Amino acid sequence: MTPWMEPITDASAWTAEDLKRDESWKFTLTDDHRSDLDKALKQVNQSELQFGEIKREDFSLPSLQETLQNMLNEIRNGRGFAMLSGFPSGDYDFPDLEKLYWGLCTHLGIGVTQNSEAGLIHYITAGQLSPQNGARILGNPRPSALHVDLSDCASLFCVRQAADNPLSTIASSMTVYNEILRQHPEYLPRLYEGFIWNRIETYPNETPFSNFKVPAFSVANGVVTCRFHPGWIRGGLKKAEQELTDEENEIFDFIAETAIANRFAYPLNNGDIIFCNNYTVFHGKEGHAETDDESQKRVLLRIWLDLPNVRPFTDEGKVRYGVVRHGKMGWTADDLLAGNHLTPHRRREDSAPEVF
Repeated sequence: MTPWMEPITDASAWTAEDLKRDESWKFTLTDDHRSDLDKALKQVNQSELQFGEIKREDFSLPSLQETLQNMLNEIRNGRGFAMLSGFPSGDYDFPDLEKLYWGLCTHLGIGVTQNSEAGLIHYITAGQLSPQNGARILGNPRPSALHVDLSDCASLFCVRQAADNPLSTIASSMTVYNEILRQHPEYLPRLYEGFIWNRIETYPNETPFSNFKVPAFSVANGVVTCRFHPGWIRGGLKKAEQELTDEENEIFDFIAETAIANRFAYPLNNGDIIFCNNYTVFHGKEGHAETDDESQKRVLLRIWLDLPNVRPFTDEGKVRYGVVRHGKMGWTADDLLAGNHLTPHRRREDSAPEVF
């Protein structure tokens, strides 16, 4: 089969200058929006619901519907990135912030677990809340290289930013694809072939790495999807006692350099929530200063979302779910309530997750 060799011309292929020039990816909560959020919170508290029990119908946000629909369209069909500002981060305790954040996200997609504790909300912090991270400790002050998370969409809610206000970064993986096509089209067949990925915190009968390759780029119905994370790929190869070839290292270096050259840096302030489409956008952050003062430590909350009608896939089991459904990762709140996460994900004969 002849590999796809057409450039991406839609809004998902952007540069930093594009985002500076057109800020329609920014959304801001109004007083009416915050009032609806507070009313919805009071209702779920009156019903004594825990955040994972909250469904969209439990969390009515009438004044926010148009904004949320526009955000969802931007995430799925636009730049793949949206920021919502003005969330009431300083007005509530953490249990209520979890309910507010989760309730908002139920209007965009379905939250899935992201760590060994089957956690639906992940605390990214070096502070006392870090034990809620599971086995993967996140939130240290070091810079975070541009990367993707494992769900359809990664959302980060800035509850408390570090005192030195580190910038966050994003880059379009679709722009990276275009630069590969323009400068090194010979790389694309290898990227379409894909790589095995690491697995962590697996069940005993699950392999420690995917024994199938996940395409780094794939194309379905003319829509390009990126599934590329050097750390997860290298981790899988190490467990399989394999190494990248010189050519593959060259490809990885080119992708990293191109993403950095086209990245957009922006401030992430208290009350900001970002949403990144992991199939079209890399995200990261600059480093920040350490502090021993618990009240000054950086705290972000993270939710991984499955999005409805996110895009077509060449193989949904491998490309969409192949990197996230293992161990206690990739389960929905309904799965947790039913106890489904206590047994391994169902798999096809080729060991890719079943799609249901």
